[in-house]
Amino acid sequence: MKFNYQARTKEGETQTGMVEAGSREAAIETLQRHDLVVIFLEELSEMPLYTRSLKIFQRIKPKEITIFYRQLAILFEASVSPLDALRILAEQTNNQLFKDLIFEVEQDVRGGETLSHAMSKRPKVFSPFYVNVVRAGEATGKLHEVLRYLADHAEREYNLTFKVRGAFTYPIAILSLFVVVGTLMMIFVVPQLTSMLEELGTELPITTKILIGASELMKSFWWLLAIILGGSVFGIIRATKTEKGRRIIDILKLKIPVFKGLFQKIYLARFSENFKTLLVGGIPILQALDITSTVIGNSVYEKIIQEAKDRVRVGKTIASAFSGYPKQFTPMLTQMVAVGEKTAALEPILDKVAMFYQQEVDRMVSNMTQLIEPMMILVLGAGVGFLVASILMPIYNIGSSL
Repeated sequence: MKFNYQARTKEGETQTGMVEAGSREAAIETLQRHDLVVIFLEELSEMPLYTRSLKIFQRIKPKEITIFYRQLAILFEASVSPLDALRILAEQTNNQLFKDLIFEVEQDVRGGETLSHAMSKRPKVFSPFYVNVVRAGEATGKLHEVLRYLADHAEREYNLTFKVRGAFTYPIAILSLFVVVGTLMMIFVVPQLTSMLEELGTELPITTKILIGASELMKSFWWLLAIILGGSVFGIIRATKTEKGRRIIDILKLKIPVFKGLFQKIYLARFSENFKTLLVGGIPILQALDITSTVIGNSVYEKIIQEAKDRVRVGKTIASAFSGYPKQFTPMLTQMVAVGEKTAALEPILDKVAMFYQQEVDRMVSNMTQLIEPMMILVLGAGVGFLVASILMPIYNIGSSL
């Protein structure tokens, strides 16, 4: 919320301007903190319709949330009060949507709510994982330490996701560009070639006939192809929104020959990192397993972790609960967890396991990137060669017959 104000300084001078805060009371407090005596304070009118429309398209990016946790941890370690820390972060945030949300959290905390409770009211931004860790830090009086762990965790999680996505961005972009260029050629260039060849009446190579047939199909039934493509994309997106669809996709991730090893290591790194962070934050083991299952990002692993939690509840060890799933939880992880449970050093061992699998993910992503580039060159080369041969061969045959 933005307010126009008129205030008097210590020297008696009148000062006017604008201040941004979560409420009228917060705005007055901010001005008084700057040694100003408030004379007049008025909330600015509603934003124009076009500004509100643009705000609908705004999103809070994972990177912004990661930076928020790191800055919040630094401010808490510097003994800045929660209200001041939230106000400072809100004022320096460029994303208006995120700015308003932080001001809302500040307003709730100012009203007497705990930071964890205020965060829990915005689950789309602050996941249950982070809320529970903050709540544990508040209960133990070690909130500044917990926030530091959360900041480290958020940065590692963001870096892991960024590396995996980055590895596939380049090949997807190149393939998409090739498909667009190829489609334009099939619709606009090939028909002109077809009319020229039909006038000459020459025998066409099989590759040219295939190209002409595909061009005629795309030109005559482009609307049908667009419906099929759009329907497929829409169907996949809808499937990811249903429990059954998500489970099928999660199972496929663990069965695709080339990628199943990469996805397994991503989930193991995520499990170790999240479980360790929760334990360090003071969350009980059963609750930590329950929260970890919801944030790991795969329904297959979620079900296994929930079953493991039930076994731990009746007295089994975590390692024995995971040992029945060697395809999902590798023997190395199970053995390391067993050692951690026997030596009462589960948190540091999980930290080493998480670091090991993160390094494995880095190595696999690097290797896949190196393999994808030559494969892309071969695929694109074959596609370009087919187009060139289909177009140039009949022209060459015409020239030879003259």
